[in-house]
Amino acid sequence: MSVPVQPVPAASPDGPSGDARDQLRIRRADQPGDLGWVVMAHGEFYAREFGWDVSFEALVARIVADYADSHDPVREAAWIAELGGERVGCVFCVAADGPGALENTAKLRILLVDPAARGRRLGTRLVNTCVEFARATGYRQLLLWTNDVLVAARRIYQAAGFQLVDEHRHHSFGRDLIGQTWALELRPAQP
Repeated sequence: MSVPVQPVPAASPDGPSGDARDQLRIRRADQPGDLGWVVMAHGEFYAREFGWDVSFEALVARIVADYADSHDPVREAAWIAELGGERVGCVFCVAADGPGALENTAKLRILLVDPAARGRRLGTRLVNTCVEFARATGYRQLLLWTNDVLVAARRIYQAAGFQLVDEHRHHSFGRDLIGQTWALELRPAQP
């Protein structure tokens, strides 16, 4: 299963730009350095923006390592967003496995957009890529876990149709947070 990705000019106030520095594209995370960048970027951005400690980077490293070691290329995928050839975002779609996992359920994991690339609807594009893949792959439901302080990401999830199904207080990443689980019921892709 392959979701086609095409370079798309980044939005600008004056319309599409032909400048290579403004070329935005979303591609599979299949090049050397992609997975390492995902871990590093999460660690650095979340520490800077939210004061989260290294335990968050460790969580992301475990998610990425699990994906690298054993993902099913037919049912799971990861994407990198590039702006002018530089990595500026990512998202993963993985099967929801383990105790209590529902059949035909996937998880949207580790969405990130570099602050320097925000304002181009890149987060929306990444989430839509993940949702389209999950739908085309035959998943019935897409889940995600986030924290209430990630307001911009929550807006993207809500706009994509995700519904809040659970929240709880926890102490993680050196902070008191409210964790949230969101769900999107998927309909089969239309022919």
